[in-house]
Amino acid sequence: MASYDFDLFVFGAGSGGVAGGRRAGSYGARVAICEESRIGGTCVNRGCVPKKMMVYASHFHEEFADAANYGWTVGETRHDWATMMTNINAELDRLNGIYDGLLEGSNVTYLPEHGELVDPHTVRVGDKTYTAKTIWIATGGWPTVPEIPGIEHAITSNEAFLLDEKPGKVVIVGGGYIACEFAGIFNGLGVETTQLYRGEMFLRGFDDDLRNCLAEEMRNNGVDIRFKDNVGAIEKSGDRLIAHTTQGETLKADQVMYATGRAPNTHGIGLAEAGIELNKKGAVVVDQWSRTNVENIYAIGDCTDRVNLTPVAVHEGRCLAETLYNDNPQAPDHRDVPTAVFTQPEMGTVGMTEAEARAEYGDVKIFQTRFRPLKHTITKRDEKTLMKLIVEPESDRVVGCHMLGPSSGEIAQIFGICVKAGVTKAQFDATMAVHPTSAEEFVTLYEPVAQAAE
Repeated sequence: MASYDFDLFVFGAGSGGVAGGRRAGSYGARVAICEESRIGGTCVNRGCVPKKMMVYASHFHEEFADAANYGWTVGETRHDWATMMTNINAELDRLNGIYDGLLEGSNVTYLPEHGELVDPHTVRVGDKTYTAKTIWIATGGWPTVPEIPGIEHAITSNEAFLLDEKPGKVVIVGGGYIACEFAGIFNGLGVETTQLYRGEMFLRGFDDDLRNCLAEEMRNNGVDIRFKDNVGAIEKSGDRLIAHTTQGETLKADQVMYATGRAPNTHGIGLAEAGIELNKKGAVVVDQWSRTNVENIYAIGDCTDRVNLTPVAVHEGRCLAETLYNDNPQAPDHRDVPTAVFTQPEMGTVGMTEAEARAEYGDVKIFQTRFRPLKHTITKRDEKTLMKLIVEPESDRVVGCHMLGPSSGEIAQIFGICVKAGVTKAQFDATMAVHPTSAEEFVTLYEPVAQAAE
């Protein structure tokens, strides 16, 4: 019987690797995790957590403006970028310490160096070599940028968290959720913000009504959104940058930020040497149990390019630990994953879009409303909330739930449970409203606005 240094070796101490490794350790497995950067991965260090804090910061200018209509006297206000980043980084340091303690408390050996596979059971970390019965790849993703003249002058979301000072003007290239979120952040912090997207409408894959309404609201908030345009070249002129667009525009800015996609972070760790299959995007190919084509090697999280969200990586890691170390087989379920996009206003969504539902079911019932929230009847801010339910008529099941407006992410978590449980529209209708709230609109939508497919 083979003897190994560890039962499990994990590449990557991000959300999935830490959650799964700790769970495996709690069941008695001897676990090691290697990480060449900080514990916590993208989410904690250069993603969800610091970005959400910046979203909070960017909302205060609206709150200060709205307060006057509620009788508050607000004096002169200004934002200090350095103070914000100092406090955010202090919180990230605290979280890293907590993660370190969690690994130690779970009897997981943490190796803070770059790791590389030598063969399916052997790992080289720094100048040391270890063997493991089972290996997990949990190395996440990394921002990608196009090969255009002057791209070396641009930043990505990684560097956006490292800026020493707030730019006066920024050009953001991209139409995914990261681009849209940072457009709201910079705009809210008083930065002149232009967003370019080469397509006709951003946030591809989300419901069309939400996409269109978000574009309208972001423009109303002051973001200069330009569709069907892209940056073809960047040049440096003194302390500023000049972005030349494919539509012939010349945009001067202090920073040009690319958020045009992320690729699986699978290079330089010996996957080819171990015989692991990658797809054309560089993602690790896995089956429903997260197993690769090499029997003892598994992969979880963004490096598999399935559903690239932190809670999904956590779920995949814990399922794998249950399957391998607790005699409790669990395959991760990627259906109906609730999602929040922290744009301004924010979005919350779960289940099918209208287009997806019509493609699968043909006729569907659409229940929808758009209204000004109660708060803004006094502030007079022209910001609307959109809510939408998509119902499959034969079963009366709610197959999609979408919202654009304040607290959408919080509300989406609850409706994620509803859609996952197969709740019907009749059950929505039978639920008492919580008044006065925006959320009550979801249980008072009695008349469909559309049913038959065009």
